[in-house]
Amino acid sequence: MDKYIRKFREIGMKDVPLVGGKNASLGEMFTDLASHGVRIPDGFATTAEAFRSYLKENELDQKLEKLLKDLKRPDYSNLNKIGEEARQLILGGNFSEDLEQAIVQAYKDLSGEKHIEVAVRSSATAEDLPQASFAGQHDSFLNISGEEALLKSVKNCFASLYTDRAIKYREDQGFEHREVALSVGVQKMVRSDRGSSGVGFTIDPESGFREVIHLAGVWGLGENIVQGTVNPDEFYVFKPALVKEKLAIIQKKLGAKEKTMVYAGSNGHASTMNMDTEPKKQDQFVLNDKEILALAKWALEIEEHYGKPMDIEWAKDGITNELFIIQARPETVHTSVKEELQLQYKLLEKGKVLGKGNAIGSRIAVGPARILESPREADKLQKGDILVTETTSPDWDPLLKKVAGVVTDRGGRTSHAAIVARELGVPAVVGSGAATRNIKDGEMITVSCVEGQTGFIYQGELKFETQEIDFGEIKMPNTEAKLILADPERAFQLSFYPNNGVGLLRMEFIITHMVKVHPMALIKFDELKDEEAKKEISHLTRNYPQKEEYFVDQLSQGIATIAAAFYPKEVIVRMSDFKTNEYANLIGGKQFEPEEENPMLGFRGASRYYHDLYREGFLLECRALKKVREEMGLENVKLMIPFCRTVEEGEKVVNLMAENGLKRGENGCEIYVMVEIPSNVLLLEEFARVFDGFSIGSNDLTQLTLGIDRDSQLISSLFDENNPAPKKMISLAIEKANKTGKKIGLCGQAPSDFPEFASFLVKAGISSISFNPDALIKGIKNIKNAEEEKEEPVV
Repeated sequence: MDKYIRKFREIGMKDVPLVGGKNASLGEMFTDLASHGVRIPDGFATTAEAFRSYLKENELDQKLEKLLKDLKRPDYSNLNKIGEEARQLILGGNFSEDLEQAIVQAYKDLSGEKHIEVAVRSSATAEDLPQASFAGQHDSFLNISGEEALLKSVKNCFASLYTDRAIKYREDQGFEHREVALSVGVQKMVRSDRGSSGVGFTIDPESGFREVIHLAGVWGLGENIVQGTVNPDEFYVFKPALVKEKLAIIQKKLGAKEKTMVYAGSNGHASTMNMDTEPKKQDQFVLNDKEILALAKWALEIEEHYGKPMDIEWAKDGITNELFIIQARPETVHTSVKEELQLQYKLLEKGKVLGKGNAIGSRIAVGPARILESPREADKLQKGDILVTETTSPDWDPLLKKVAGVVTDRGGRTSHAAIVARELGVPAVVGSGAATRNIKDGEMITVSCVEGQTGFIYQGELKFETQEIDFGEIKMPNTEAKLILADPERAFQLSFYPNNGVGLLRMEFIITHMVKVHPMALIKFDELKDEEAKKEISHLTRNYPQKEEYFVDQLSQGIATIAAAFYPKEVIVRMSDFKTNEYANLIGGKQFEPEEENPMLGFRGASRYYHDLYREGFLLECRALKKVREEMGLENVKLMIPFCRTVEEGEKVVNLMAENGLKRGENGCEIYVMVEIPSNVLLLEEFARVFDGFSIGSNDLTQLTLGIDRDSQLISSLFDENNPAPKKMISLAIEKANKTGKKIGLCGQAPSDFPEFASFLVKAGISSISFNPDALIKGIKNIKNAEEEKEEPVV
């Protein structure tokens, strides 16, 4: 066996000291996972012995050691000079005859009679270990063809062990420079320049939620996604649904993909160029559903093989249309964090928004903005500054440890800036579009990444608070404590909170923010009179052959994301409960909504669903829920009907749902009803024959019991859930529900605001109480205290 070369089929993870983590992993997958269908391009690796032999033959060991002793610590002010000299020493060396022949022969064995293009990648022997993983420390060279170009690229890889960022990283990690060797992986080239490429995580890279696979991709070579040059397409795949062979894609986000990186020529060199992506391709996803699911299955196979969350790189050959995995390494950010311990940030005020983009890290940072064009301006950056720049690359790494936060114009959740920000534990807003133009150098800004997946940059120094909570110490009460949710962007993060599921998922938020369009405006698009609305709808639905499919797709994705986050706990989805004035605010909505004096008591809830004015819109809601439950396999979703005035109305709606694939009892389908009208309480036994459970809407029940329009400022002081009348209605509803054997919960703020209200509900025998996320922990404590009071013996 050649001491300088190992073919992929000859190596595995046991060989990390010999060929580095990157190459060992490729060999392991090539050998062990091919039988599972995972496609890895063949190749070979130079060994650590080859690198050490090169240094010895050229008498470089002592020269490099002497050079690195001159490194000025701790400020590293001469890092650029030392790094450049070290690289030149290595580049000035020559291969021994034995080493050169070994590399050339391995290349011939790989390519056969005709020279083929290969990717030449660095793999340090201390790289990609859980305690030593950092984005892009060493160099790679793509589309290399011919022996001369290959040898030059191998030498360049050897030299990249001494890039400024690699030197600084080893210093920070405590690695002895002389103990780290460099292996070079040479792999058949995947022509992703003519196809697409990207990255994937077998864990949500933002929250650490483990039940999804996150994929991101761009057209052309993957450098654009790693460097954050473009905003990529993103896909989330739900693992349990994938295993069950269900439609496991729960979310698809179309990225702008403004640039496509391709090879500048096939002359044996690695020159590339970034071209403008044609508009038609910007509007297309880089992967179809079949390809997304194939990659997700491979990612799951890789995760199961290694027994830990993984970070992968993939590529699609544009000539053969074949998919490949080209790298895999352990994910290190979330696997080293204690999930139960949560540092919660809360923004206490809002300010002028200077920009927004992808939120990275659930944190807030305040500091002066420092606008830099390149790492060469490092002297301008002070500790605690917030770096604002167009994009970052690994050359920025030595600077980033100084910053309190990062803002970039370009990039997605898997860009270099995002990866490094996570590792450093600082908040970042990436892909903001124009932050470098909208923010002034030196002005105080607040970077907020605690408002969902969208991060905001606010002008000025805004107040915020932090609280460390150990979820592991919170004991759940006997009474179920659930969440009230609306925003899918927060679902994965909130799933770590102690909870018994979601007691109320408000569909309206998803319709307003993801769908944006009135369903009837999609169904009756040709009859729409508002030309501006038509133009907006045409743009939003441009990738859908039928406009109604847009509504079903967007709504199902939003609901599925929340349902997946809490699976297998129940998630109760309330069907739409906009008032007519709120529906009218949706794009194209005014034409399809009547004007009412008091929308709060008018055409809302159940009465809309079977009415000719909205019936077809309701059927789209039913289709979305059917897709979530049956096609996506999220049978933990239960349905709930709001504002149902009569038993007969309830029967009409339940029958209509059954006609459209949501039949009570089929595939575990349950339909609840809101208790928010006195008739619901008085006739609860009759409603129990029609529905599977109840949820008390205390706001509406208080309003209608006391005869108060809660939108009226004049009498708002009279609105009080603690008033004896609504409390008596609530108590009666709980008593009747318990007699019928049906579950009954309550959604509202009062149980967390008022300990005595929680005590009242627990003593009355409530099944569950649902809270807004910011009130959940306090609410659980109130329930626990109430349960303890209930159990105390009467003296």
